[in-house]
Amino acid sequence: MNNVNLEKLQKLDFRLNEAYKILRTNIEFCGDDIKTIVITSCMANEGKSNVSLNLARSMAEAGKKVVFVDADLRKSVIAGRYKASRAVNGLSNYLCGQCGIEDILYKTNVDNMSMIFSGPVPPNPAELIGNQYFQELLIQIRNENDYVIIDTPPLGSVIDSAIAAKVCDGIIMVIAANEISYKFAQKVKGQIDKTGCRILGVVLNKVGAGSKGYYGKYYGRYYSKYYGKYYGDESDDLYEEELPEQGEGSQQQGET
Repeated sequence: MNNVNLEKLQKLDFRLNEAYKILRTNIEFCGDDIKTIVITSCMANEGKSNVSLNLARSMAEAGKKVVFVDADLRKSVIAGRYKASRAVNGLSNYLCGQCGIEDILYKTNVDNMSMIFSGPVPPNPAELIGNQYFQELLIQIRNENDYVIIDTPPLGSVIDSAIAAKVCDGIIMVIAANEISYKFAQKVKGQIDKTGCRILGVVLNKVGAGSKGYYGKYYGRYYSKYYGKYYGDESDDLYEEELPEQGEGSQQQGET
């Protein structure tokens, strides 16, 4: 197995780290038969690649053996965004029969996490994802690892995610807050339903957790007591919000 460094993989702040731990735990509660997981979105720029990679990292940090598969053969952002080094062969090379699995599997600088990059952009991405090599790849790495996280193109734009989902255990939708209509999201869900793949849930991304909501204020201030100064933007009114008394906080929580 080759080695690769993800040079710009940033350390998450406390709140984001906790969010990925919750997501990871919820997936674990789905059952030990859920191992190959497709991540998709309705449209581009909803943050699915970032969510996918950080989910894989969170699982690896918990001691799970994880493979992250960049299956966005049309417009991958992973290799360029994280300045990955020495990534020569990728998924498209394997699906075309140009190399074996051992030639595309890279060990990363994150303990327990390996990676398969997308490779050169092919003229027929959907056909490659739908061929027998993709299924054989998933069977092998599924048997050798705890989880396989697969980043795929937006299902609202192209069909690749639905094709991949047919041979996977579950699928997660990433939806950016206030950017996608309910009708559009339902249309994309309908595409997933046709695959027969289990929908594990939805990740609501790009949510402002600071200035608007009560619990964003309360818990941001609460955790700052134990983990240092609040890590949000200095313009956030969390800096001026007083922490409620324990009795008041308990009463509010009970009324929810």
